[in-house]
Amino acid sequence: MSEHKDPHHDHRLREGYERMLDRLREGAEELTWESLQKELDEAVEFEEELAEFTKDELSLLRAWVERDLKEMRRYLGAGGESVASWLGIDLSMLSRKVVESLFSIADRSVIERERLEDDLEASRADYVAGEMAAPGRMACVHCDALVELEGVTRIEPCHQCGHRYFVRAPK
Repeated sequence: MSEHKDPHHDHRLREGYERMLDRLREGAEELTWESLQKELDEAVEFEEELAEFTKDELSLLRAWVERDLKEMRRYLGAGGESVASWLGIDLSMLSRKVVESLFSIADRSVIERERLEDDLEASRADYVAGEMAAPGRMACVHCDALVELEGVTRIEPCHQCGHRYFVRAPK
């Protein structure tokens, strides 16, 4: 029987995931991205002491929790109404512990909307205002405005929206 089909294995991982969420809920201070990383590390150390998981499993658990919290923060930071709408399911289907953990983490998250959007755009961009670039057509990753670079030139912020990140735009 493969490890991934083992219901006991899935149950252990689910419990570990929920314990990690629960530990994150207990924190007192506001959650910045840095403090979230620190708390995730501490939650992993706690799980390590229980000695229920291999190093690989702990890495997976940390990655899964981090991914979900990053997505939740991105959603709320972009103006999403609530944790419930982000989950897209009826909260009564979840255990009270999980719901309380997610709400607590969301409430404590310091969501810097502009910085978050900026980071997302930067991750999609190949070029940044201020850099020198070969001639050609660029598109702003924020508003899709096109810019024609006539020669090797320094990229200016988008003339349409003022944002700084661009990708090459084929004709």
